[in-house]
Amino acid sequence: MTLTTTERNSAIKQAMILVWIGELWNVFEAVLALGTGFQSGSVALIAFGSKSVIELFLGGILIWQLRKEWNLSNGEKVSEHTALRYLGWAFFVLAVYVTVQSSATIAGWLREPETSLVGIFLVIASAVLMTILYVAKTRIAKKIGSKSLQKEAVATLACDLQDMTVLVGLGFNALLGWWWADPVSALLLVPFLIREGREALEEARE
Repeated sequence: MTLTTTERNSAIKQAMILVWIGELWNVFEAVLALGTGFQSGSVALIAFGSKSVIELFLGGILIWQLRKEWNLSNGEKVSEHTALRYLGWAFFVLAVYVTVQSSATIAGWLREPETSLVGIFLVIASAVLMTILYVAKTRIAKKIGSKSLQKEAVATLACDLQDMTVLVGLGFNALLGWWWADPVSALLLVPFLIREGREALEEARE
């Protein structure tokens, strides 16, 4: 179906609203997860909050792209590629941090993570909201033929599905007192973080 200019601009505006909703949630999520994570000593929550910051960056890249499509402006590509490079290295740095922090916690060099009910509810709420945004973004992406919007939607949903390992770790700690499940669940995120970082760097070279 061919869209008129007015219909296309309206759809892009709707997409930007959805992205901004995700951005605002990620700000809230990062602040709460990092604050709770440092307070309880939860490596999993700290990793979860740090990844929310990276998702903020990813959303910012998409907003640039949508504005370019809306205004039909040029000169955004270099900025987008630069942002992708920073994004890729941010994933790698986070992977190293999670590995070191989790290993130190398991070895007993850092205090054992405490139970965090706030963290459990936060991860569940995030999964629900991001699933809703994924469905809405996918519908609009198909409508306007935006590969960048589709990819951002899939990446965000994938991040939250991976974060279910965080929920498992927090749950075992809360229900069974298995404090070690927290850093172990964080370690399970490392391969995912490395993969995302590698893909971002590859896209930056395209």
